[in-house]
Amino acid sequence: MILSLFLSHLGVGIICTLALVSREAGLKFFRFNAGLAAALIAVALIGQVGQAGQIGQVGLERIAFFALGAAEAAIVVFWLTLGRAFTKMRSAFMTVAAVSGLIAVVLQALAISAGDSAPIRLLTIASFLSSAALLGGACTAMILGHWYLVIPSLEVRHLQSIVKVHIASMIVRIAVVVAAVFTGLALFEAGPAAPVGSFRRYILSLDGIFFWQRVLFGLAGPAVLSYLTWETAKIRSTQSATGILYVDFFTVVVGEVLAKYLVLATRVPL
Repeated sequence: MILSLFLSHLGVGIICTLALVSREAGLKFFRFNAGLAAALIAVALIGQVGQAGQIGQVGLERIAFFALGAAEAAIVVFWLTLGRAFTKMRSAFMTVAAVSGLIAVVLQALAISAGDSAPIRLLTIASFLSSAALLGGACTAMILGHWYLVIPSLEVRHLQSIVKVHIASMIVRIAVVVAAVFTGLALFEAGPAAPVGSFRRYILSLDGIFFWQRVLFGLAGPAVLSYLTWETAKIRSTQSATGILYVDFFTVVVGEVLAKYLVLATRVPL
């Protein structure tokens, strides 16, 4: 379940952020990223087969599965038609893939938070969407930075633009996690009937090391690294920026995998 959620969010995030990259990056860049997103979502779909009824509302989970399948089909068609005719139709397929993927992410959040309070359900949706944005932005920025080795003449402003997107998604992700922590602690104080009544005890226990690792590696680390990437991109040092983005993406991956574990373990959408 953790791997399926992570891969689906990463794949959907790549699709959404790919639409923000200039066509000057070249067809090979879009083909590589579209193929990567398709592969990630395909593995996520395989992992979800047979899991019906394990995360809450079966109906929501099945609809999410089919929505993710629609995103997979659309991005595969987009990948197959790159460099060929049907330019307008290709843009439509990219739009369908992005919208279907986002719908799947929202439905996943609703299925996992079934039975929780309204604040937790809303925060779970915000958490999953911001997770997809952060993962997609970090991955796309890293690959685009590497692409300057393929197209040395590519304008550095394209890297600067996607790094801005990554920083913006980082800020939103931190805000959502902070809101989730305060909401979890407030519900704990509301009494034993609260769905996350053990959250305070959890983060202060030995098992809480996963929470603190999530904060350190998944939020603090990327926040510092994304700022360093921006500073190096401003001085047009694309190789240095790419090196930092590799580390940045690794920390984001660690943080978001831990976030998926924590939402299943504590019901708090971190």
